[in-house]
Amino acid sequence: MRKIVLLLSFLLIIPGTCKSADIRIPPLPKISPLEKTTAIVALKEPASQSSIYKIVEKYPSLRVRYVYQYALSGFSVSGKMQELDKLKKEQPIYYVSQVSYYHSDVEGSIPFIGADKIRNQFDKKQQRITGKGIKVGVIDTGIDYNHPDLKRVYQFGRDFVDGDNDPMETTGPNGIATLHGTHVAGIIAANGKMKGVAPEADLFAYRALGPGGVGNTEQVLAAIEAAIKDKVDVLNLSLGNNVNGPDLPISQALDKAVEQGIVAVTSNGNSGPDVWTVGSPGTAEKAISVGASTPPLQVPYLVAGLGAGKKEIRLMPLHGAREWNLSFSGEVTYGGLGRIKELKHASGKIVLLKRGKLTFDEKVENAEKAGAKGVIIYNNTKGGFIGSLEEQKIIPAVSIDKNSGEALRELSKKNEDVRFVYKKEKDKLADFSSRGPVTVSWGIKPDILAPGVAITSTVPSGYLALQGTSMAAPHVAGACALILQAHPNWTPEQVKSALMSTSKPLIKDNKELYRTYEQGAGRIQIEKAVKADSLLVPGSLSFGIYENKEGIDEHLETVTIENEGKTLKHYSFAIPKREQGITWKFPSPFTVKPGEQKQITIGLQVNPNEMDKGIYDGYLTLLEGTNRISLPFLYVKEEPNYPRVMGFDFGAGDKAGSYRYEMYLPRGAEEYGIALYNEDNLHFAGFLDWGRNSTGGLLKKEIPKEKLPPKGVYKVIVFAKKSGKEDRINTMIQIE
Repeated sequence: MRKIVLLLSFLLIIPGTCKSADIRIPPLPKISPLEKTTAIVALKEPASQSSIYKIVEKYPSLRVRYVYQYALSGFSVSGKMQELDKLKKEQPIYYVSQVSYYHSDVEGSIPFIGADKIRNQFDKKQQRITGKGIKVGVIDTGIDYNHPDLKRVYQFGRDFVDGDNDPMETTGPNGIATLHGTHVAGIIAANGKMKGVAPEADLFAYRALGPGGVGNTEQVLAAIEAAIKDKVDVLNLSLGNNVNGPDLPISQALDKAVEQGIVAVTSNGNSGPDVWTVGSPGTAEKAISVGASTPPLQVPYLVAGLGAGKKEIRLMPLHGAREWNLSFSGEVTYGGLGRIKELKHASGKIVLLKRGKLTFDEKVENAEKAGAKGVIIYNNTKGGFIGSLEEQKIIPAVSIDKNSGEALRELSKKNEDVRFVYKKEKDKLADFSSRGPVTVSWGIKPDILAPGVAITSTVPSGYLALQGTSMAAPHVAGACALILQAHPNWTPEQVKSALMSTSKPLIKDNKELYRTYEQGAGRIQIEKAVKADSLLVPGSLSFGIYENKEGIDEHLETVTIENEGKTLKHYSFAIPKREQGITWKFPSPFTVKPGEQKQITIGLQVNPNEMDKGIYDGYLTLLEGTNRISLPFLYVKEEPNYPRVMGFDFGAGDKAGSYRYEMYLPRGAEEYGIALYNEDNLHFAGFLDWGRNSTGGLLKKEIPKEKLPPKGVYKVIVFAKKSGKEDRINTMIQIE
């Protein structure tokens, strides 16, 4: 019998693990036909537990694991893939989806967003606004509830990795140690030496991510289910995957949680700066998806050259590294991957190293032994990255993106000195912060930004500065706790509106606003959000995609304006800058009485023949006295440049020698395929699968053994074409 194993060829960066950030996702296990797989089953209508068991008992290998009543109507089940395929055909079944894997994607930042000021103000019960009495659930790697800054606020926990009620972080002897959940919890509600955003909120911990910060759909769904049962008020998920679609189970479950009164907050992902990089559950329409911005920072830059040829490179600190405070001019030498034999000329110099092969700790330790003054590690794939050290070293270490690294490598050949300057920065969008929009729905994500760079918070060993949208989301979760204490009757929609309608749109260095799908409504301002009295639902407008094959396209969107103040309010829309091919229709100026709301209609008329842009977005401005409220909008003129294929997964099938795969095609594909090439000579070895005119969504198939190539290791290129654009995923498989 031949076995098939997927050899993943990429590295996953998990902010907040105790080990080096060069953590590889483990390869999928070798699955024999008799071994089990696990799937999520959604029902068309709610059903009793007994009726669910009655459906499943027809299939001998299937076993019900969890029954979900709140996060979704359905259950998780394990068993043979062959019987799962038969289960799909049962009349009550809406869909069957194999589990996916999710990864755990302050003190200076908290005053910056206004949390300290609002703590000195009082709610209607004359208590300080500190989040008191608000239940905040944290779905993550667990929490070190013995930490002196967390033990007063921790209330209760559940563990869906080990199946008990002890959500303690993973410790080293039992697997890859974690600290991510403790860091997230501290940003929300630390109450000791460090103060979180809402230091008197009640923390509920749900451990759904285990060793190395990895968990699957089943565990995360079970955690959402438990949080709904426990009636938490706010739920934080600083985790995600790389599938940009609104219809994955976790995204749908978060929408369900919001419908049942929970304010759901999720990180937007760390896959920027490219667009279309937001992943589930950051794609959930009703959740608050959070991107990362910079709090006030002293940012180090490497400067090389003079005059017109001068080059400035922004240095990104590694988690756990000593602060980069070098002020001298010095020489940069290239040290390859950082092996001892490559560092013969490192003494007294700055060493430039390429990412890969060795852990970050090994690279920095070797450079330190060689007498280097500091280490710069550049990415071996496109863009920048977030890295971390297990232990702090004597010399400082930073990271830079691939292009900057290659440019600096060329400069190092000239033996010219470089110098370091330090710039004050704030309110810049972090390069790593994932961008939207959401495929299929064309929704604007993230919804808002919060500080996510160099954020100091609690970890099991004390305190540590980390960065990522994982750090931005808990700032917002804490803000939601403060808002709910001040306004206990507000709905999740009102809380989201208060945050979005008072956010500050951020401006790039070129004085232009960041795009709506990069920053949403902008960076949160907690004090203003708590005092917000003009609420807009929804907080952003998606006018969809141009589907009309000819002529003018017209879209209407309804917005509800609510007056939470004590006086009559007068509203009107500012007229946007004129754009070719675009005509807006706004209501006449109107008033809303205190405690009342009014529905208005905003119209967008488009003549695509007069437009140049593929994606048209910006900010409408609602005026209320001196108050200016930004309302982000987005319209897609034509099939845009989103990834045509993503989320490829591969494993052995139930029949001897067969295999199965799944991949996500957001809007379908006119042509798709999985091409194999021999590893040694890269000669084409044939297609594992090929097809035309596939519908959108998750595509899953089982391939018979006669289509399998001979035993060996193959390079795999998965491709999909639609509307003149083709995208590819490169990976490796081994057939035994």
